[in-house]
Amino acid sequence: MIKSICIFCGSSVGNDIVYRNAAIEMGEYLAKNNITFVYGGGRIGLMGIIANTVLENGGKVIGVIPKFLSTHEIKHDGLTECYEVDDMHTRKTMMYKLSDAFIAMPGGFGTLDEFFEIITWHQLELHNKPVAIYNVAGYFDALLQMINNMHQKRFIPEDINSYLKHSDSIEELMALLY
Repeated sequence: MIKSICIFCGSSVGNDIVYRNAAIEMGEYLAKNNITFVYGGGRIGLMGIIANTVLENGGKVIGVIPKFLSTHEIKHDGLTECYEVDDMHTRKTMMYKLSDAFIAMPGGFGTLDEFFEIITWHQLELHNKPVAIYNVAGYFDALLQMINNMHQKRFIPEDINSYLKHSDSIEELMALLY
């Protein structure tokens, strides 16, 4: 049973309203289904939108932010729980421990860093938690094509599709996680 989901996503909102709308929809879904939102602890960008939406709808939000990012990502002060940690590695480890599943949404290098570390941990059998990509408006099409290419060239295991799920629909994505 999934009670908490860590979502890796942008500290920016991007240049298309579709990303903001997807973040709001995700926040509403999490709150409605009593799923705790675990994330990087900032109040800006898509991550801030999801956090605010979950909170506005009576849900629970746990943030994990390194001290040095408290001002850069502008730490969210209204969360259910927020942990300030020393570094990025501690942040990722704590988010992992607090979460039952992981989703990547549109974002930049930080999003990809966090996502690739968690998918690598899965590949190395350090965990067996569900990992997924929410492919909002085709945002991750090129990445999914690259992953397929890596699979075809035999740089990633045959069973990648058994543990890396993806969809452009929240409902379908959540069904794939269970």
